[in-house]
Amino acid sequence: MLIAIDHGNKQMKSIHKTFTSGLIESKVYPLLGDDILKRGGFYYAISNQRIPYMRDKTLDNRFFTLTLFAIAHEILAAGAYSANNIIDVQLAVGLPPAHYGAQYERFEKYLMGGNDIIEFEFRNKPYSIYISEVLSFPQAYAAAMPIYSRIRDVAKATIIDIGGFTVDYLQVKKGKADLSVCDSLEDGVITLYNKIKSKVNATYDILLEESDIDVIISGETTTYEDKILHMVENEINFFTMDLLSRLRERMIDLKNGIVIFVGGGSILLRKYLEGSGKVGQGIFVDDISANVRGYELLYRAHKAGR
Repeated sequence: MLIAIDHGNKQMKSIHKTFTSGLIESKVYPLLGDDILKRGGFYYAISNQRIPYMRDKTLDNRFFTLTLFAIAHEILAAGAYSANNIIDVQLAVGLPPAHYGAQYERFEKYLMGGNDIIEFEFRNKPYSIYISEVLSFPQAYAAAMPIYSRIRDVAKATIIDIGGFTVDYLQVKKGKADLSVCDSLEDGVITLYNKIKSKVNATYDILLEESDIDVIISGETTTYEDKILHMVENEINFFTMDLLSRLRERMIDLKNGIVIFVGGGSILLRKYLEGSGKVGQGIFVDDISANVRGYELLYRAHKAGR
């Protein structure tokens, strides 16, 4: 069974499920929540408090446990659950383009789970899975795969993937990724959230959560005063212009060729990016799971020898 997963710093994403990259571990069964996973004598539940940024997600077992949550959800969504059989799983995953060459072998080995049968309980049901293969692909490039037909023959396209902690950029020429023009800036929307929370707290003694900021950015009705909304708006504009200026400093010309914005941060900041005046021909991939769909497409193309 092929399962594609995006291990984001802010959110974990699979085809059918998106959840916060946060985990609560306990020796006793949690009082609240239905999606409880038990493994090795510990109970795990998803937390709204995300794990602090990890450049290398293989340093402990937290992202592996989050992977098991995603696998369990996909097994259920596919109607493939069996209490009596071992489920063979193939994983398609990804890494930031700038980290890909140095980390992909370690990340794939980490997600293999020691080449053993992995047993756990989810929603009080027993699972036995065997992860027989893990293939990883560059983020950003993967996210553009669902619209590949639109860039296949373009002389130059620049993919900008605004994520939780990183902003990945990658140039694609005639449909081929140019890994000599790529990098990952540690300046994703989590840094924006932290700046907003710090300034609002220091100025007005109000504690905002990331979910509050999401609501304000999306323009939904809030109970916050206009002065709070104005401050948040100013910080978002400053963040967007600063990000685009940093890309320009790296000789990324966003007015030349096609610019493809992907990732949850791009969706969140779309109106600010479009209103910046610094982007020429922009395409927005409004699918938070674009990388996931791209991993699956790239995996199938790899297996088909294309």
